[in-house]
Amino acid sequence: MNTNNIKKYAPQSRNQFRDAVIQKLTTLGISADKKSNLQIADAELVGETVRYGQFDYPKSTLTRRDRLVKRAREQGFDVLVEHCAYTWFNRLCAIRYMEIHGYLDHGFRMLSHPDNPTGFEVLDHVPEVAEALLPEKKAQLVEMKLSGNQDEAIYRELLLAQCHALHRAMPFLFEAVDDEAELLLPDNLTRTDSILRGLVDGIPEEDWQEVEVIGWLYQFYISEKKDAVIGKVVKSEDIPAATQLFTPNWIVQYLVQNSVGRQWLQTYPESPLKGKMDYYIEPAEQTPEVQAQLAAITPSSIEPESIKVLDPACGSGHILIEAYNVLKNIYEERGYRARDIPQLILENNIFGLDIDDRAAQLSGFALLMMARQDDRRIFTRDVRLNIVSLQESLHLDIAKLWQQLNFHQQSQTGSIGDMFAENTPLSHTDSAEYQLLMRTLKRFVNAKTLGSLIQVPQEEEAELKAFLDALYRLEQEGDFQQKTAAKAFIPYIQQAWILAQRYDAVVANPPYMGNLYQTPTIKKFLSDHFKNYDKDLFSAFIINNLTLSKNNGNLGLMTPFVWMFLSSYECLRGEIISNRGITSLIQLEYSGFEGATVPICTFCVNKSNLPDYIGNYIRLSDFKGAINQSIKTIEAIKNPDSTWHYKTKQSEFKKIPGSPIAYWASKNFRLAFDNGTAFGEVAKARKGLSTGNNDLFIRLWQEVSIEKCLLGETEKKNDKIAATKWFPLAKGGDFRKWYGNKTQIINWENDGVDIKNYSGSVIRNKSYYFQTGLTWNDISSGNFSMRFHDEIGVFEGKGPMAFSDLNYFLLAFMNSKVAREFLSFLSPTLNFNIGDISKTPIIKPNTILMKEVELISKKLIDISKGDWDKQEYSWDYKQNSLVAMSSSVETLKESYLKRRHKEVMEIKECISLETRNNEIFISTYSLNNELTPKVSFDDITLLSNPSYKYGRGLNSDDYLNRAQCDNVMELISYIIGCMMGRYSLDREGLVYAHEGNKGFAELVAEGAYKTFPADNDGILPLMDEEWFDDDVTSRVKEFVRTVWGEEHLQENLEFIAESLCLYAIKPKKGESALDTIRRYLSTQFWKDHMKMYKKRPIYWLFSSGKEKAFECLVYLHRYNDATLARMRTEYVVPLLARYQANIDRLNEQVDGASGGEATRLKRERDSLSKKFNELRSFDDRLRHYADMRISIDLDDGVKVNYGKFGDLLADVKAITGNAPEII
Repeated sequence: MNTNNIKKYAPQSRNQFRDAVIQKLTTLGISADKKSNLQIADAELVGETVRYGQFDYPKSTLTRRDRLVKRAREQGFDVLVEHCAYTWFNRLCAIRYMEIHGYLDHGFRMLSHPDNPTGFEVLDHVPEVAEALLPEKKAQLVEMKLSGNQDEAIYRELLLAQCHALHRAMPFLFEAVDDEAELLLPDNLTRTDSILRGLVDGIPEEDWQEVEVIGWLYQFYISEKKDAVIGKVVKSEDIPAATQLFTPNWIVQYLVQNSVGRQWLQTYPESPLKGKMDYYIEPAEQTPEVQAQLAAITPSSIEPESIKVLDPACGSGHILIEAYNVLKNIYEERGYRARDIPQLILENNIFGLDIDDRAAQLSGFALLMMARQDDRRIFTRDVRLNIVSLQESLHLDIAKLWQQLNFHQQSQTGSIGDMFAENTPLSHTDSAEYQLLMRTLKRFVNAKTLGSLIQVPQEEEAELKAFLDALYRLEQEGDFQQKTAAKAFIPYIQQAWILAQRYDAVVANPPYMGNLYQTPTIKKFLSDHFKNYDKDLFSAFIINNLTLSKNNGNLGLMTPFVWMFLSSYECLRGEIISNRGITSLIQLEYSGFEGATVPICTFCVNKSNLPDYIGNYIRLSDFKGAINQSIKTIEAIKNPDSTWHYKTKQSEFKKIPGSPIAYWASKNFRLAFDNGTAFGEVAKARKGLSTGNNDLFIRLWQEVSIEKCLLGETEKKNDKIAATKWFPLAKGGDFRKWYGNKTQIINWENDGVDIKNYSGSVIRNKSYYFQTGLTWNDISSGNFSMRFHDEIGVFEGKGPMAFSDLNYFLLAFMNSKVAREFLSFLSPTLNFNIGDISKTPIIKPNTILMKEVELISKKLIDISKGDWDKQEYSWDYKQNSLVAMSSSVETLKESYLKRRHKEVMEIKECISLETRNNEIFISTYSLNNELTPKVSFDDITLLSNPSYKYGRGLNSDDYLNRAQCDNVMELISYIIGCMMGRYSLDREGLVYAHEGNKGFAELVAEGAYKTFPADNDGILPLMDEEWFDDDVTSRVKEFVRTVWGEEHLQENLEFIAESLCLYAIKPKKGESALDTIRRYLSTQFWKDHMKMYKKRPIYWLFSSGKEKAFECLVYLHRYNDATLARMRTEYVVPLLARYQANIDRLNEQVDGASGGEATRLKRERDSLSKKFNELRSFDDRLRHYADMRISIDLDDGVKVNYGKFGDLLADVKAITGNAPEII
C-alpha cells in the first residue's frame, strides 16, 4: 500500500477537523480564551429558539449543548475539541471505507459520487435513501429536493441518519440518536471546499481497498501530536500519541502466524494452515528431552471456538485483523459453515484492549469490516465485540448508580464521600456483586495511564462474567434507571473480565516509554508491581503478557531490541531464558523500521519452561532499509541454511556474562569468556566527571587564550598545572580509531574548584586525571572505536577512559574485528558503557605476537596522530600541508598531488597494519571460521580518507573532487590565518592566539611575520569588489605568489578556482580565477569556517546586512575595545564616501546615456544606493557600539561573547542560540 497520500492528508485533517469543531463550539457559546480559560455563554430561551451568545439554535439542542458544557468543564476545552474532532474524523473515514466497498445498505455513496467528482450520490437518490434511513421524513426530504435549493440541509439530515443507522452494528463508533457530537458536525458539507473534499480527493480509491488503511489514517492523524510530546514526560491523555506505532504488515503476520498459527500446528502438524502462512517459521529439530516436554504440554485436540487471542495494546487493530485471518482458516479447516465463522471469531476468539478511545473505535470497525467481507448480514446480527477502550472510574457516582441498578430488586440507601473509602455505609454491604464492583472500580482509577498493565486476578473471571451477563440483561430488560446504571457499569466489568481471562496467544506491539518520560503515577505503579522490569513500559508489558497467557500460551511481541543486551534488562532476560522458551526471534537492522529510529526485534515466546529449546533466530543487521527486512526474512524462512538464519539453544546465552541474547555467537566466542580475562580485570575502566553545566565549564580550545591552556603536554609538571586554567578534555566525539578527537578543554583551575562547588556537578575518579590511557565514545554513531590519550588532562562522562600497563595491546585488540564482534552482543546499541566494555574477554597471544601487536598499535597511533595534526583544529597543527610541500615543487597542483599520494600510501599502510592486527587476534581466539581479517578503505578512520570523511555512497570521482576542494578550502583558511597573525610562514604552529591583541606588536618587531606580513589591525574586508588595500582576495593572490612564486601564479590561482568549483561553489561561465576566489570568499568562506569550528568561529563576520554593503572578518584573539572604532574610521566611513562618489558618477552617466546602457547604469546605481543606505544604517549602529568600547573575556567563550554586538555580526542566533539583542 502506498501511504504517501494518507501521510499528507491525515495530519492536515486533524487541524481542519479541530478548527471546524472549535468554530461550531463557538456558535454554541463554548470557547476558550488565549490562556485556555473556559468561556461559557448563557443560554437565552426565546420561544422555540435558544440563543447562545450571538447565535440562535432550535430549543431542542439545549440538552445536548448542556452535555457539551459539562464535558468542557470536566475534561477541559482542548480535550473536548480533540475528542469531537477525531469522533467525526473516525466516523467519516468509516463511512468512506464502507461506501467504496458497497457496505451501506441503501447501495449509494454517502460522501462522493462515482460519476461526479464534486457531487454526492445520495442527493441523486433522495427517495430511495430516505426510505432506507428516514422513512418518517421521506416526504419532507423529497419536497425539499424538489425545491432545488436545499441540498445542504437534505445532505446533513441524510448523513446524520446514516450515522444513526450504523449505531446498531457499531455502537462504539456511531452513537444513538441525540448524541451531542452531532451538534459539532461541520457546516457547508456540500461545498467544493468542505471538510469532506480532502477525505474524498486526497486519498485515491485504490488506497481504500485494504482495511489497514484505517490504521494508517490513525497513525498519521496523530503524527503531529506525537512529534509534539515525544521526548518529554508524557501526560496521560498524550500517552497514546507518544507510544503508538503502526506495526508493519509483515511483522504482524510473523507474530500471529508464529503464536496463534503455531499453537494449531503443534497439535495438527499436517494442517494445511502451514501452507497459508508465509511468515511461519518451522521449528528447529529438538533434543529428545525437549521433544518429550513439548509432547507433554501439547493438547491432543483443539476446538476453534476455545482459542483466545488478546492484543493488550491493540491500537487500530492491525494484529487482530491478521488473527481473524488465521482463525478463519482454522474454522474453515474444521468445516464450520462460512456465514457462522465471522460472528464466532468476533465473539469467542478475539479480544483487544487500548487506552485510546479512537484506536479502539477503529480496531472494532476494522474487525467488523473483515467480518462484513465474509458475511453480508453481519451488521444485523447484534455482534458483541470484545474490543475495549479502558475507562477510568474516578468520575462515577457509585452510590447513586448502585441504587439505580437495584441489582437485588430492593432499594438501598447510603452515600459515598470518598469513592473508595472503606468505612462508608455502603462499603459494608453483603452483596458479592457490590464488593466485586468496588474492587473493580478501584483498579481502574488510572486506567488511561496504566492501561492493560492493571492486573485482575484470574480467580475473579467467572464472577465477573456472571455479573457482566446480568448487567447486559438489565441493560436490555430493566427499567429506565436500571438501564442507565447497567450501561454505566458495563465497560468496567467488561474490561476487568477481559483482564481476568488467560489466553492462548497474547500478541502485541506494546508501548515504548523509558523511565525518563514516565509520570510519577506510572513510575510508582511499575515500581510496586513490576520491580526489576520497570526500565521501560514495554518490559513491564512482556512480563504482564506472560501473566495474561495460559500455561502453554504463546506470546508474540515487537519491541526495541535493547532488552536482548543491556544490563538494565538482565532480570527480564533471566526470566525468559530460565523459565520460558524463545521459539523464534527476528532482529531488524538498526534503521529497518519505518516510522521510528528505534532498534527493533520481533519475537515469539512460549510460556512453558523450555530452557533447552532450540529457537530460530534471524539477523537482519546486514540488510539496510525497511524494504529489505521482509524480503530477507522470507528468504531465511525458505532457506534455514542462509547465513543470517541461526538455530540456538537458549541455555547457551547464560554462558556469556549478563546473558545477552547472542544467538549468533559461535561456540568459540562463548569459550572465550571461559578462557579469557575480562577487560575490566586487565584495565581499570572509569567514567569521568559531569560538570552540571557544560556551557559554563567546557570550551573548544580555539575559543580561549592559548596562554591559559596546557595543551600537548604528556608529562605531569606541577608548576605548569598550577598556572593553568584550561586543560584537555576527553569527551568522546566522532567515530575515530587510534588517535584524535582532541578539541575540547575544561576549566580545571585550582584543582577544579569552580566545578566542584557547582550544584549538579559530579566529580568521578579524580585520582585518574592527568594519566595516560585509552578513551572511547560512550555513545557512537557507528562501530566502537578506541583512541590513545596521552594528554595531561581530564576526562568526562561521555569520554570514559581505561588505564593499564598494556595500553598499546588493549588498544590494538579493542580496535580489532574480534572485539567489534564481541561488542556486537555485549553492547549492540549505540551506547558503549563501562560495564559492557569491561566484560569483553581478553586473551593474550604469545610473546612474539604480543610485541608485534604493540608495534602495530604504536605505528597506527603515529599515522593517526599525523593525520589529526594536519587539521587546523588540532592544537599540534604546524602548517598547512600544501604549503609544507611547496619547497620541493613548482606549482600548487603538484603540492596537492604530492600530498594526495602520501595520504593514499598512509591509508594503504593502515589497511595492511589493521589487517595484520585482525589476523593475530582472529587466530588467538580461534575464530578463523567465523571472521575474516580483511580491512577495506571504508574501515580506515583517517580524515585523509574520503570514504571516512564524507561517508559511503559517493563514486570515486565525487570523492576525489571533494577531497581536492577541501584541500584548497583548508589552504584558504590557513592563508587567512596568516593574514590575521594566527599563523606565519616564518614560524610553525600557533603564533598568536592570545587575548586583546596584547603582545602582537612585539611579535611583529621580532620578525615573526617577515615573509608574509600579518594585517596590522586584525580586520579583513570581505567584499565582492576591491575597495581596500588589505582586500582579502588580493592578499590571497599575494600569499600564493610568496609561496609558489611569480612564474606559475596564474596557473596556481586557476587551480584554486577550479578546485573550489568542484564542490564549494558552482562554476560561473566567463569568470576569472581571481573573481571565482573572491566569490568564494564573499559567499561561502564564512559558512565553511562556521562548519570547521563547529559554530564557535575564531574569525567573526561583521556584516551590514543582506545587501552586503560591508563585511569584514575580525580575529577573535586580536579584538580589543578599540576595534569597532577602528573598523568605522578605517573602513566604513571611507566606504560611505566612495559609495556616494560612485553614485554621483553614475547619476551623471545616466543623464548622458540612453537605451540599454541607461538601463544598465540605473540598475548599477540603484544597487549601489541600496548598499549605501544599508551601510549608513550600519554605521549608525556601529558608532553606538564603538562608543560603548565593549570588551570581551575569552574565558566566557564564543557563545557568550558573540552575543555582545547586537546585529552587527552575522548568524548570531546560529551561534548563541538567541536572536540578536539590540542595545
